[in-house]
Amino acid sequence: MNPVQKKQENLFKQAVKATLPIASCYQEGLQALLAPDRKKIVPKDSRHCQGSIHLDECLKEAYPQSSRWDYALGYQNKAYFIEVHPARAGEVEAVLKKLDWLNEWLHTSAPELLQVEAKNGKIWIASGKQQITPTMPQYKKVAKAGLLLQKVLQLP
Repeated sequence: MNPVQKKQENLFKQAVKATLPIASCYQEGLQALLAPDRKKIVPKDSRHCQGSIHLDECLKEAYPQSSRWDYALGYQNKAYFIEVHPARAGEVEAVLKKLDWLNEWLHTSAPELLQVEAKNGKIWIASGKQQITPTMPQYKKVAKAGLLLQKVLQLP
């Protein structure tokens, strides 16, 4: 496969570049993630990491009063949307508010990214100890919202 074909296959990067508010925020691999957050993402093959965006930082000027989502990550031509946040029962509503913001933003401002979203592509990664267990009603509420709660994100 020649380099031009390989470049064209990065659907995540194409989607980001087609989304004007974040086009200039694209970074290779996991570079857009803050160092402590980067450690919580474990790709099986780092060569499949196709770039990342620090959405919160990139969009803070456009949405200063919003509860913005943290990151978008491209892996194997799919987009993953990652929020690194304390995983305590009292934080569920705050994360769901961020998820609502993300869904609205994707539908209105980033349809190209929405098209390449991975199945189960919205992930809440516990920034510390994960205190929400599968038997808790808060866990069920998070799952019902279509959000995966993880200690570490293992990418296939």
